[in-house]
Amino acid sequence: MRIYTVADIHSKPERLAVIKENVGKFDPDLLIVAGDITNYVNIGETIKILSTLPLPVLAIRGNTDFKKVEQQITQHPNMTPLHLRKHKVAGIDFVGLSGTIPLPFRSQVSLFEHSALQRLAPILTSNSVLIVHTPPRGVRDEVAGKFHAGSPGLRNFIQNHQPRLCICGHIHEGHGVGILEKTTIVNCAMARNSAGAIIEIAAGGKPDIQMI
Repeated sequence: MRIYTVADIHSKPERLAVIKENVGKFDPDLLIVAGDITNYVNIGETIKILSTLPLPVLAIRGNTDFKKVEQQITQHPNMTPLHLRKHKVAGIDFVGLSGTIPLPFRSQVSLFEHSALQRLAPILTSNSVLIVHTPPRGVRDEVAGKFHAGSPGLRNFIQNHQPRLCICGHIHEGHGVGILEKTTIVNCAMARNSAGAIIEIAAGGKPDIQMI
């Protein structure tokens, strides 16, 4: 299965245009949006554009997405909100957790991060693909080349449960691929020189990742 992963669209028309272009170019089977779909505004228009894409879309909210973003996603048949849910596609379990609270020099997944991660644990396995917005602390989370701003709680959670793949964003300059023990981390934040990632993945085996 070929997955196109992006994060941090922020309702920017040029980023939506790039997504549409890459869907046509790479012909993915699935689009994953790892948060910050909107920028507090233009919510309906952004979701509408994503809903016109000719493939299934799995999405979580980030720190710039109001809760009504998730409500609007549910109104479109090709879009699935993934917050605290497991969704199987081609034999692969995709598990998501919405939210990020940016803090000085670090992030949290949510205000009650530990509780949220505990609720996620029973539906996650070592073969799952985990979709979150913030990176785990120390992996693809460096800001301005000076300090790490990922979530320490998420890092501990990944080390304890070791899903095969974690897709994230949030730290725009952190886009790329990293490893945390047995988990491959893909920061697919969209920015000036990045348009997400194409991931080839099967029910078994190591994912093949191309940053674009």
